[in-house]
Amino acid sequence: MKLSVKSDYAQRAVLWLAQHYPEGVARTVEELASAEGIPPNYLEQILIELKSAQIVKSQRGKEGGYLLARPPAKITFGDVLRCVHGEIFDSPALNNPRNPPELRVAWRRLRQAVNQSADSITFQELLDQSAEKGKMYYI
Repeated sequence: MKLSVKSDYAQRAVLWLAQHYPEGVARTVEELASAEGIPPNYLEQILIELKSAQIVKSQRGKEGGYLLARPPAKITFGDVLRCVHGEIFDSPALNNPRNPPELRVAWRRLRQAVNQSADSITFQELLDQSAEKGKMYYI
């Protein structure tokens, strides 16, 4: 399984917006692109996809931009991956009638494990990990 840079950019964009979620203020594409080193035009396309999946929402006007559509605890890593790539794990072997049933079962188990793992990671959890990392003391 190999994911594109688009999935990395989308995750980084959502995490950055999650970090700013408590402020309740929309952030511009330029601000986010600059902070994360993502090409603004490409980021805009990703944000439109995230908006269609109701992960982010846009705000028009002078104070316009993007912000999360729901709290970071309600957005998972899997939500973002599915938004930009569709099914996270897919293989022709899952539905190939020439494939032995036991192999199809194994492929389904693998798909289920990948989905469960991706859906178990929330952006709030990532924020909490970042906060804990900042509190570490070094001797």
